[in-house]
Amino acid sequence: MRKVYTPETAAAGVEEAFQLIGGRWKLIILFHLFGGNVRRYSDLERLIPGISQKMLAQQLRGLEADGLVSRTIYPQVPPKVEYRLTEWGQSLCPALDALLAWAERRNGAIAPAPPGAVEDAAVVGDRNEETAARP
Repeated sequence: MRKVYTPETAAAGVEEAFQLIGGRWKLIILFHLFGGNVRRYSDLERLIPGISQKMLAQQLRGLEADGLVSRTIYPQVPPKVEYRLTEWGQSLCPALDALLAWAERRNGAIAPAPPGAVEDAAVVGDRNEETAARP
């Protein structure tokens, strides 16, 4: 049976999910590992310009601790370490694909309104209340 959410429990669940994948780099790392891709540390470092070695190591450790990424260490010199998504990490792919499709609909289907053409209903409502409250 599926869990029934209230607005409060749903917000808490979404917050918990975003903590797993939040931050500047985690989603980028995940996208490089989707589809069964196996990447070495140096591959990820090359594929993600701008990330420091320290930050990449921290993010990979966090993703591993959360069960999204697995790390395989091969006993050789120099050490060879590979990263791949766990089954649970790979199951995130459809959700992120849906998020991308959602963003494409916003960027492709809705052209920005000219300045001043349409106001947000909440803003208009706030202004009307302020005007009505004035003596």
